[in-house]
Amino acid sequence: MSGRAHPPELKKYMDKRLQLRLNGNRTITGILRGFDPYMNVVLDDCVEERSSHQKFNIGMVVVRGNSVVLIEALERIL
Repeated sequence: MSGRAHPPELKKYMDKRLQLRLNGNRTITGILRGFDPYMNVVLDDCVEERSSHQKFNIGMVVVRGNSVVLIEALERIL
């Protein structure tokens, strides 16, 4: 196994609304603006929903790849 990370297949999700489930039972929803080979992602117009169903507008965020559990597209991808 090489030490270099391979880029994730996220290019088709650029500028689309995604929902990310993160460790710590957190969920965020936002528009994918960028990513890197380590699956660190930049989301814009982001809303965080906690387990208590509270929602917080948090704007633009960078999410570290190792905290992402699941990515779900909320828009149709062609």
